[in-house]
Amino acid sequence: MSGVYTEVTDATFAQEVLNAKEPVIVDFWAAWCGPCLKMAPVFEALAVEYQGKVRFAKMDTDANKQTPGTYGIQGIPTMIIFYGGREAARIVGYVARDEFKRRLDAALGALA
Repeated sequence: MSGVYTEVTDATFAQEVLNAKEPVIVDFWAAWCGPCLKMAPVFEALAVEYQGKVRFAKMDTDANKQTPGTYGIQGIPTMIIFYGGREAARIVGYVARDEFKRRLDAALGALA
């Protein structure tokens, strides 16, 4: 686990994500996925930048099958923003930092 994000599992997803008081963005990823590995530094940098505003979490889709299936994850990386126990926005595939930030800001603005 990194200091800037939480690693969640099928067992901890409801408590860590769905029951969270603040928005949570979950990165569904796998170790063999090239775009996931390319996305990781962007995700971690924004986790630092948005600390205190959004909780960042990662879920390994190889080790956790139930939650990705529940949310229809078909391609990775997929980042889903959850708020109030529900999906608020989704980003699929690798996106550059500026685009990721723009989409995150738009989603957070819609939640305000």
